[in-house]
Amino acid sequence: MTTSPGTGKTHLAIALGQAACRQGRRVRFFTAAALVNRLEEAQKQYQLERFLSQLDKTELLICDELGYLSFSRTGAELLFQVFADRYERASTLITSNLAFSDWVQVFQGERMTAALLDRLTHRCHIFEMNGESYRFRESMKSRKAKKTE
Repeated sequence: MTTSPGTGKTHLAIALGQAACRQGRRVRFFTAAALVNRLEEAQKQYQLERFLSQLDKTELLICDELGYLSFSRTGAELLFQVFADRYERASTLITSNLAFSDWVQVFQGERMTAALLDRLTHRCHIFEMNGESYRFRESMKSRKAKKTE
């Protein structure tokens, strides 16, 4: 999913994850930064294969907020590995404010980004959620209500 901030990407991802859980599916939710941190930490502790095996048993991996924070080269490569390993084997849901053309910044190279997008966009559903930020709209309502009091 790509879109502007505040339009409900995370809420929709959580709702889809909960629906999958109700169907008895194994679901894991991470922000992209938290997932990369876990991968890097597992690698440092020589536990990477164990963590990757746990992720491999996950039927739906939700990776929220891809592109908000930058990663080290190692982190980007580990995240690429997770996404690429899941290709045609398990479901992955990714939320991002970035257009695909900007993913080069996240994965630090055109070749790796092109290879990843080739896999991710094959047999996928892309939701673009455009509109005004819900949080911004609510804060404006709140301000207007305070002014009329």
